[in-house]
Amino acid sequence: MTAQQSKGIVYLVGAGPGDPRLITLRGIECLCNAEVVVYDYLANEQLLAYAPDGAERIYAGKIGGRHNQDQEEINRLLVQKGREGKRVVRLKGGDPFVFGRGGEECLALSAAGIPFEVVPGVTAGVGAAAYAGIPLTHRAITTSVAFVTGQEGKGKDESDIDWERLSIGNGTVVFYMGVRTLRQNMASLMANGRNPNTPVALVRWGTMLSQQVLTGCLSDIADRAEQADFKPPAVTIVGEVVKLRESLCWFDSRPLFGRKILVTRAADQAGEFSAILAGRGAMAIECPTIRLVEPEECSALDAAISAVGEYDWLVLTSGNAVRSFFQRLHAAGQDARALASCRVCAVGPKTAEAISAFGIRPDLVPPDYKAEGVVAEFGKQDIAGKRILFPRADRAREVIPCELAKMGAHVDSPVAYRNVLPDKLPPEALHALEKRSVDCITFTSSSTVQNLAAMLGDDLLVDMLKGVVVASIGPVTSNTCRELGLKVEIEPPRFTLQELAAAIERYFSQKPKTS
Repeated sequence: MTAQQSKGIVYLVGAGPGDPRLITLRGIECLCNAEVVVYDYLANEQLLAYAPDGAERIYAGKIGGRHNQDQEEINRLLVQKGREGKRVVRLKGGDPFVFGRGGEECLALSAAGIPFEVVPGVTAGVGAAAYAGIPLTHRAITTSVAFVTGQEGKGKDESDIDWERLSIGNGTVVFYMGVRTLRQNMASLMANGRNPNTPVALVRWGTMLSQQVLTGCLSDIADRAEQADFKPPAVTIVGEVVKLRESLCWFDSRPLFGRKILVTRAADQAGEFSAILAGRGAMAIECPTIRLVEPEECSALDAAISAVGEYDWLVLTSGNAVRSFFQRLHAAGQDARALASCRVCAVGPKTAEAISAFGIRPDLVPPDYKAEGVVAEFGKQDIAGKRILFPRADRAREVIPCELAKMGAHVDSPVAYRNVLPDKLPPEALHALEKRSVDCITFTSSSTVQNLAAMLGDDLLVDMLKGVVVASIGPVTSNTCRELGLKVEIEPPRFTLQELAAAIERYFSQKPKTS
């Protein structure tokens, strides 16, 4: 180990303005190899998932508006961890060298002889402006932009900001951390010659699904902010370019922007649907009401897998069934070649896609994505005497095995996975329900509804979902909702996540947003 390596290294990584997808590839590389992560209040905590499980995570942000650790303590901490030979990531909101005090931290590391690397990030002023639809420069309007601190250091007798230069001309001015000093800053610009009618925009939580934008002009934006109880963190954008927001607003004009939607899928599956909803502008709150685990006893499934070549059909009705079946198949030392003489039925395009990942093209995909659709398609064929394997969930309906047996088929339906209750509901989801801030709740199977009722109690379920739009993926799930006293207002014509998201969008496009 070299002397440089024995001291460790500190990476100052810009986390970007809030949206975790705006971090750089280099930033992710550093996080993936970190032994210590020191992170800020403005750095999205989702990024911590990139760090190894064993990495030490240290919060160095603000609590109650005050710094949890002052800058000198943070500097000492970075030096200490570097001297211990650790790979340290200092994760900072925005860019480390734009009002991020990264320079101070680098000077401390340099003085201590600790190697460091600076990984730039998208600074808040640039990111928030872009997501608000405000180009900071625009030919024919302005060719200059200035980034200014909204809060100067305490104890200064006079300002270091050159207000006269900022106020003259038509350049864009972006204030960081200036909500609390908004009135004072706007007054300083006007006192030094800036037109009181100059457009101004405040962007709070820029690039996040919770983004808020408030517009006005120099003379009235402070009053508007007080009336709206506009809170930090926010950037203030001053200049004629703010007018372009009327034409260029894209992020917060998406169809589901500002809508809070509860997603009740299993924790390891919720991300897919959450991403679909987020792409339409919704704030998806994951509230897993099911947990998928292996069967208590796998002997029946294993026995069927050992003789899988003797079956005429394999019927898989969900991605969960696909994953569970192939896990046991692989555990038995076999792969997709074991199905060479067996035809495969997939219920729905997503199930077909999951099967295709194993190199198998399904022979049958019923147009009706439910058990009755499978029965109808097999009813068109002569399956008398055929052997059919139907790996299923422990709570699956008996429609497929019963109806196919009536047609003369021999159906084996071993349990491939169990649906159990999670230990508890996420606090964020419960808090949103208690605050009555949820616009819509989505159910993608009967189990998601039944389990939520079991965890809350039937009466509390109905009470907590008063005023919440219920979206169900299909008629079977909808019937379960109604049996538990819920009114289903959204059900797509085709039972897929994309269709469910589209149906939710259509519903809310006809409903005005209320604040």
